[in-house]
Amino acid sequence: MFEIGKIPPEILEKIVMKPMEGSRVKREDVILRPKTGEDCSAIDLGGEYCVLSTDPITGAEADVGYLAVQINCNDIYSAGAEPMGILLTVLLPPESTEELLGEIMTGALRAAEERKIEILGGHTEVTEAVTKPLISAAVIGKTKGRKLLATGSAKAGQDIVMTKWAGTEGTAILAKEWEAGLRAYLSAEELERAQDMKQFLSVGAESEIAFDYGASAMHDATEGGILGAVWEVAECSGLGVDVFVEQIPVKEETKKICAAMHIDYLRLISSGTMIIAVDDGAGLVKKLHEAGIEGAVIGKLTEGGRYMLAGGMRLPLEEPGSDALYEAKL
Repeated sequence: MFEIGKIPPEILEKIVMKPMEGSRVKREDVILRPKTGEDCSAIDLGGEYCVLSTDPITGAEADVGYLAVQINCNDIYSAGAEPMGILLTVLLPPESTEELLGEIMTGALRAAEERKIEILGGHTEVTEAVTKPLISAAVIGKTKGRKLLATGSAKAGQDIVMTKWAGTEGTAILAKEWEAGLRAYLSAEELERAQDMKQFLSVGAESEIAFDYGASAMHDATEGGILGAVWEVAECSGLGVDVFVEQIPVKEETKKICAAMHIDYLRLISSGTMIIAVDDGAGLVKKLHEAGIEGAVIGKLTEGGRYMLAGGMRLPLEEPGSDALYEAKL
């Protein structure tokens, strides 16, 4: 039986990826195909490349419409492209109300306006197959000057830069959905700051800066958190990596929430944080800071071996398992 969260990479490869790779249909206009850790696929339509991605929102109940749009747009940004539109499939459990559907759509429209994209359509249904609102989205974007970044194009010797903080999305979700119980561990002001971290979920601004600076790969840190995202960049690129754990930025509110809920903030869903492979990490961090965006060099890509460096120790960096969000409890 599977754990809650992403399918383990080795199972994904065997049952999902390998059969797709073996398909007899291989169109010449498909220029970026599925791969473990790859955020997007892309098609050459004769002008700009069309970039596509899809993701569900499964770990949250509050603000799911807003989250669905923001998180899906981040995959397009990770390819160095511009999101244009999104389709939403909204599945509601029985007994759902018009008010609930209205809240979902209000959030989705607010996020779409922030990202300057259109909601192009989708599907809405009440079904006994779900016990809480479930949204799956497909987002469509286009490149700028037919330039496209793949997660698997990182190179050995490059720096790993991350933006913002570990556990950005997870902190906002937990602070909202466990607010009552967390009042015993955080002040009202700390809880409010934690909930407000949802305003940092977009990676649009940093993706543009990193793209212009010459980044070779970008990856939004979703399920599996910072360590999971770094592992996926290395895996997708066929490389090793050294992660400088003590240089990973994290908010005090995140630390307190994760300590109270006995989870690892380095493996907590971190949408809003971009993992970037670039030759000059310090120079990119300077550019990010000039734009008012937190950034730090947190690792180095190598020819082989994946490790975490902390407290003078060199520990193995393991492939991502179930996200810490699903282990959270008080």
